[in-house]
Amino acid sequence: MTLTGYVDNPEARQALHHRTLSVVMASQVFSGAGLAAGVTVGALLAEQMLGAGALSGLPAALYTGGSAVAALTVGRLSQRLGRRAGLSAGYAAGALGGAGVVAAAALDNVALLLISLLGYGAGTATNLQARYAGADLSGPSRRGRAVSSVLVTTSVGAVIGPNLVATTGRMAGHFGLPALAGPFALATIAYAVAGIMLFLLLRPDPLQVSRALRAHASPAAAATGAPRARPVSAGVTAGAATMILTQLVMVAVMTMTPVHMRAHGHDLAATGLVISLHIAAMYLPSLVTGILVDRIGRVPVALASGVTLLAAGIVSAIAPDGSVPLLALALILLGLGWNLGLVSGTAMITDAAPVERRAKIQGNVDLCIALAGAGGGIASGLVMTATSYAALAITGGLLALAVIPFVVVRTRRAGA
Repeated sequence: MTLTGYVDNPEARQALHHRTLSVVMASQVFSGAGLAAGVTVGALLAEQMLGAGALSGLPAALYTGGSAVAALTVGRLSQRLGRRAGLSAGYAAGALGGAGVVAAAALDNVALLLISLLGYGAGTATNLQARYAGADLSGPSRRGRAVSSVLVTTSVGAVIGPNLVATTGRMAGHFGLPALAGPFALATIAYAVAGIMLFLLLRPDPLQVSRALRAHASPAAAATGAPRARPVSAGVTAGAATMILTQLVMVAVMTMTPVHMRAHGHDLAATGLVISLHIAAMYLPSLVTGILVDRIGRVPVALASGVTLLAAGIVSAIAPDGSVPLLALALILLGLGWNLGLVSGTAMITDAAPVERRAKIQGNVDLCIALAGAGGGIASGLVMTATSYAALAITGGLLALAVIPFVVVRTRRAGA
């Protein structure tokens, strides 16, 4: 069926929306496993290869820096060629990066490790950009739930990934590889499968159908050539600020938690459990979050994200070093705060961004989110080395509260 056929046939369009969600959700199971497995041991691998605890935040900085470049690239590709091309290319880059990390660990090659972590970050950016594909064909009243459906399936792989750290480590040992290379081998396979699925099955492209709908509703908006530049709306700015702040705080605290745990005698199994619970909290609440975003509004949920992240910082700071349950609770709150910010911020941006420029704007916003994560990753190791894990957690929690005044001011301007 042609794009025009979907414009003229609401039933076919609804069926396409459900099919698009199914394909994206299935691919997110694999990409979630790839993302989480590498995140769990990235800091440990860097500490092992670089021999410096202060640099253990470097992997998070590199793969979030790589995700920044990928976010921009995937957004631009999606703008020009559609979601299918952009997302498939992003996952291919992530798979290549993961393979490079495995090779670097096997060769004990620090330069290759650093370069490969940049590529690995492309998978992280693509995993996040996939949420926009789920929202392309949804109406405003169900947009939060569409985003949430994509995120919640990510949690399936994201929970499985960290819990396979020990298993993949043993398998890597059988092949003469360092144990910490195992999770990155899993990430390589997972990203490759996700990319292939989207390349083969995401047809017709949801963004291109959305543009056809817009053209049908307003022919003037679909004029050929580059769309006219317009100022970024207050709604886009508020959504971006929400996601940028929550990403910065989440990455900073999450990155240093495995290092903090190992310094106090916890093994990889305990670390994997805490991180898997954290990542589950990042994604599993999405179905409820999406309903809240659609029913009570974007702004209240965004404000709740700042309060939740502050609570996470407080629990992290007061948790005894040997208490896995309290550390797990802190990381669950950290993941939940991030989830509230991501779903509400994504809905704000999708509401406010014109469809003819939507993918480009979304890519630019995700670029800023990734840069914030990179900054959080770099700062986290330095702050913890200079002070303590508790100080890092409290600082992050207080910083997250900046979401509240910023979002209130910007959304009032948007309303005006």
